[in-house]
Amino acid sequence: MSKILVGLSGGVDSSLAAALLLEQGHEVVGGYMKNWINTDDIPGDCPWEQDLEDAYAVAKVLGIEFRVVDLIDHYKERIVDYMLQGYQEGITPNPDVFCNREMKFGVFLDYALDQGFEAVGTGHYARRRGGEDGTPAQLWRGSDPNKDQSYFLSMMKQEQVDRARFPVGEMLKTEVRSRSEKFGLPTAQKKDSQGICFIGNVKMSDFLTHYVPDKPGDIVTTDGKVMGQHRGLHLYTLGQRKGHGVASPKTGVAYVVVRKDFATNQLVVGYDQPDTQGLYTTVWKIGSLSSLGADFATPFDCLIQPRYRSSAEPAKVAPIGENLVSITFQQPQRALTPGQICSFYDGARCIGAGVFEEIL
Repeated sequence: MSKILVGLSGGVDSSLAAALLLEQGHEVVGGYMKNWINTDDIPGDCPWEQDLEDAYAVAKVLGIEFRVVDLIDHYKERIVDYMLQGYQEGITPNPDVFCNREMKFGVFLDYALDQGFEAVGTGHYARRRGGEDGTPAQLWRGSDPNKDQSYFLSMMKQEQVDRARFPVGEMLKTEVRSRSEKFGLPTAQKKDSQGICFIGNVKMSDFLTHYVPDKPGDIVTTDGKVMGQHRGLHLYTLGQRKGHGVASPKTGVAYVVVRKDFATNQLVVGYDQPDTQGLYTTVWKIGSLSSLGADFATPFDCLIQPRYRSSAEPAKVAPIGENLVSITFQQPQRALTPGQICSFYDGARCIGAGVFEEIL
């Protein structure tokens, strides 16, 4: 049996994770990661105080030690600054993916190891296989196809997966709530959290507006016709259909964002249809590679998931430089954008991830 620090977030999933690990005979301590406090009055719901109270209540029911681990400075440096810099540079960063690698299984895991723990447990819907005999542990999709979170874990390093525990990964969400009721956990029927990792249900546009100054410019069509003014390129996403301020030209056809031209500070819109230049792409350069079994030094075929709420698509992968590969999808993909994460899969096993850099 192991000594495990469970990241109690105040939600039902992490609450049951702690209960299950305790039931399995492990020595369990609950740890609330204090990462963000909305001291700048950004509009939205940042429920950290309620989450902290709920996490403590769960620990009390389970009879386990409870700690508050202050990681605010680390979170600002590793997640908030990364996110703001990315948007200012014209990419679309994914704070949820990097939050897992840099925070939950980064500084929080470092804290756990320093305190004598052997592993960190979370409520992620993912499965960890192997690793008990000294071989590298594998990351697999969670059993619940509607809740699978392996995409958000795909940038983890091998040594982080080796130290991770995902007790609810074999369960459906309905089972999680049912088992939580049986354990008498006060979070059994608590609604799932929404929004940015640890920040809460805050609109990204409101968050960016608070920290990044507006830089207005022209909204133009793909043939250069000026259609209006934008507030700043960082506030828009490729493929965005609403909120860009350009009315649809006719029924059934919408304008979408197809490009952000930082050289001219122009937001380019086009029709939401397959033949619109730049909207659908097939071949990309991928960097910042992270392997969980993938050999990026040689060509291979696999499934690639380009965003969380999308299917994994067949693609070919080939090395093109140091820590760089090209990927070629069998079918063109809509509105892929630099900065997004793509996860590599061999069936249900996640074998690594990378970051979209540019169209090839």
